[in-house]
Amino acid sequence: MKTPALGPAERAEALARMADRELDVLVVGGGVVGAGTALDAATRGLETGLVEARDWASGTSSRSSKLIHGGLRYLEMLDFALVREALKERGLLLERIAPHLVKPVPFLYPLKHRVWERCYAGSGVALYDAMSFSSGHGRGLPAHRHLTRGRALRVAPCLRKDALVGALQYYDAQMDDARYVTMLVRTAAAYGAQAANRARVVGFLREGERVVGARVHDLEQGGEFEVRARQVVNATGVWTDETQALIGERGQFHVRASKGIHLVVPKDRIHSTTGLILRTEKSVLFVIPWGRHWVIGTTDTDWDLDKAHPAASSADIDYLLEHVNEVLAVPLTRDDVEGVYAGLRPLLAGESEATSKLSREHTVAHPVPGLVVVAGGKYTTYRVMAKDAVDEAVHGLDHRVGPCVTEEVPLVGAVGYKALWNARARIGRHTGLHVARIEHLLNRYGSAAQEVLELIADDSSLGEPLAGADDYLRAEVVYAASHEGARHLDDVLTRRTRISIETFDRGTRCAREAAGLMAPVLGWDEDQIDREVQHYEKRVEAERESQRQLDDLTADAARLGAPDIVPL
Repeated sequence: MKTPALGPAERAEALARMADRELDVLVVGGGVVGAGTALDAATRGLETGLVEARDWASGTSSRSSKLIHGGLRYLEMLDFALVREALKERGLLLERIAPHLVKPVPFLYPLKHRVWERCYAGSGVALYDAMSFSSGHGRGLPAHRHLTRGRALRVAPCLRKDALVGALQYYDAQMDDARYVTMLVRTAAAYGAQAANRARVVGFLREGERVVGARVHDLEQGGEFEVRARQVVNATGVWTDETQALIGERGQFHVRASKGIHLVVPKDRIHSTTGLILRTEKSVLFVIPWGRHWVIGTTDTDWDLDKAHPAASSADIDYLLEHVNEVLAVPLTRDDVEGVYAGLRPLLAGESEATSKLSREHTVAHPVPGLVVVAGGKYTTYRVMAKDAVDEAVHGLDHRVGPCVTEEVPLVGAVGYKALWNARARIGRHTGLHVARIEHLLNRYGSAAQEVLELIADDSSLGEPLAGADDYLRAEVVYAASHEGARHLDDVLTRRTRISIETFDRGTRCAREAAGLMAPVLGWDEDQIDREVQHYEKRVEAERESQRQLDDLTADAARLGAPDIVPL
């Protein structure tokens, strides 16, 4: 399989091809479900197009808890089918589909009661492991174990001694959600899908009752064009209702948005060799290892304000700090917080008033001929959602189509990753980079890291770290623009890298250097570089201001003070 690029030339060619021919399937929405749907359709031999109004994964799919997990709390809700399905998908991602992106991560669950809680929680975790093993794809993770209080405190010295009487430790998996989506899109392109971001669907084409395509607005170059398709799949997540409204009806179900916020703090603020999972009165709270940082989340509250830029309020931040500090020997303060991000979960409405109790199962519908809608679900089960959506679309095609094969399709970077990992010390010697840098690249790009190293071989200055964000090399910024579809500075600092949440300055120190690296690839002049930097700085300030507000309404108003660099 070739390693496709998503650079400016490839984007223009994809738009031209979509306008020039009738597709079998046009997917609307470039989050994990939309990208997964495009890959599923393309690997069945279908002529496939994928359009996204903003950037790949710019909505929910870049603002999750970064976990691939079965969902322990769904066992407590007796939703065994969902847990079994998710555990199978977790195993597939770890072992076959994306071993370079999805990694095991341990979690410690502190026990507060001596006998009954160990029996109750222990039986749940044991069932979790058993269901994972029985799926045939759970052998790659260690089994859970019971710990005494002393042993738990050696594993996690950060915990207060009076916060637990013992603990359980179990394993799940994590990934960089935005990077995963980018690799999904590139894999779909490798199998023939035409993919373009910053291309917004502004209406559907109709022939009688039937949807036969969409009108697409190119937000970068301007102008509208028609994309004709035998089947259109609406995979727009929390925007499902708005997309459905373009055909003049709400559809067969309603999607509610639930806001979840996360904090990022430096690794040295929490002394632990394991992640933590804590119960709150509303849901669960995770403390997740994240490179040289910890991600703490999440909240679970209704959100009916701006969906493109959900805002975290001061109350949200205080809620997370208050709950995590209940178990920490050295409490966290606002000064410890490097980054904050908020995302919206697309939940199927009508099942419960409390968003934390809504089912995460997904729904696929065919509201009018030619249009399929997929909504709900969770990140871990995106592949199943995509399969179901394409299965539904196939019913509307007049020729035989092969079955789903994505269970057997590794993502770009997966093939050869393990061999390169074994050779990382040798690669470091040959390139002059420290082995830690090679490990960083392999865990972000897999075998495609060789393409990043080729950039450095051509220009040694690209092997230097970004000033003010030295976890990332200058070459990664260039590669994001040339190969990964990054069109703007915000795309690079927020999604291709995670600099915007991993530095106390939120990426403003390295913004101009990064923009300068992108400029030759994207054809920017000095004026455009200035606009990109100014827009990013305004966005950061608007986010900081929103996080000083006491409630959602004022936080939303503050965040909207910085407009998108490409108006929608």
